[in-house]
Amino acid sequence: MCLTSTNHKIGDLVNNVVTARKQWVGLLKTLVVVAASVFAFSGAAQAEESEFSIVVSVQNQTIDDGVATKNPVVGVSISVTTATGSAVGEGITDASGIVTISVPSKDSYLVNIDLATLPDGITLIDENKTQAIIEKDSFTTNAKRVTFFAGSSTATGAPLFDRVVQRLVDGIRLGLIIAICSVGLSLIFGTTGLTNFAHGEMVTFGGLIAFWLNVLLGVPLLIAAPLVIALGGVFGLAMNAIIFAKLRKRGIGLISQLVVSVGLSIMLRNMYLYQFGGRTRPLDDFSLQVAKSFGPVSITMRDLTTAIISLIALVAVALYLQKSRTGKAIRAVSDNPNLASSTGIDTQKIIRIVWFAGGALAAMGGLFRGLDEQVGFEMGSGLIFLMFAGITLGGLGSAYGALVGGFLVGILVELASLVVPAELKNAPALFILIIVLVVRPQGILGRKQRVG
Repeated sequence: MCLTSTNHKIGDLVNNVVTARKQWVGLLKTLVVVAASVFAFSGAAQAEESEFSIVVSVQNQTIDDGVATKNPVVGVSISVTTATGSAVGEGITDASGIVTISVPSKDSYLVNIDLATLPDGITLIDENKTQAIIEKDSFTTNAKRVTFFAGSSTATGAPLFDRVVQRLVDGIRLGLIIAICSVGLSLIFGTTGLTNFAHGEMVTFGGLIAFWLNVLLGVPLLIAAPLVIALGGVFGLAMNAIIFAKLRKRGIGLISQLVVSVGLSIMLRNMYLYQFGGRTRPLDDFSLQVAKSFGPVSITMRDLTTAIISLIALVAVALYLQKSRTGKAIRAVSDNPNLASSTGIDTQKIIRIVWFAGGALAAMGGLFRGLDEQVGFEMGSGLIFLMFAGITLGGLGSAYGALVGGFLVGILVELASLVVPAELKNAPALFILIIVLVVRPQGILGRKQRVG
């Protein structure tokens, strides 16, 4: 009787092992599918990036109650010549007011706009500036962007109050995206102690998958978006299973894991660059938007919609963490993994859930960022330090802190552009990061901890 019972137990154990093995094999197969998805567009992207290009945009600017609105100008003839006057190429702006002209190499060029092809009633703000000079060293990627503005000048500037309100709204939009991307980064730090520098590439992954589905396969973005978010979650789960879970199991220290995440970030970024190219590209859906004015604020319906969806998603995440059983377990593991494990919580399962959620939220942030500022190979890496600033300001390891901190950092970045050049608008946020680390290392919602 005892022998039979023992055989049954052994059989059950073998079945459990086989089931677990099948689950891991299934996960690895899913990862292969996801990786294939990222690089499936290699041929198209490589063909498009086989030569350098100049992207020229013609925008008609109108001023309504001090708010500037830019609309694309269609059918304008653009030509490119060498510095000595030899013709290189020409084209006509499309429905988005953009034309891409290929050039043979990174060199100095002259970009000319034909004033005679401007629509009736539209003139350049400065009719003497019909030519843009591109220096060889200004090619930081394979494409160089040039914009010609027609319509009304903003030289006199809108009232200070209107500019502050506009920047505040823009900051809220940016802050919501940073918060969406930061929650997973903060939870991963809270549950594992890992400072994951590859989280920015998880954001980029979402943008690239959205581009692949929407532009190359023609899937409507409303249908592609849920798939993008799901694949982002699988990507995060696979990153944990294949790399970081094994490092934790082997007892590798957090500093070594951090170094691995930095190397992984560099590797993924270069893979994205190789497959996608250095030029940013818009998604097909919702790319042509005209800003609407709401008092002193100007915003497109696309940006307003993504901001509302981001806010709903953040509220849903907060309620899930606060009310659900799994959410409470996540907060328990973030507060004290050892104590949570001693109370019967499966910490490894919770960590897997956190990686999936972090990847899904990062992909959502990448999708929204791609809609806002086009898709590029380093779109996530450009946000990573703002994400770190947000979670540090809000409180390391705290999901709620990431929500608050990311929101505040976004507002600070946009408001800073009122007093510093646009190229330096991220600097105040990073300065705040340093101040917080010196004055209040635990952040706004963090708690002091005794060390030693």
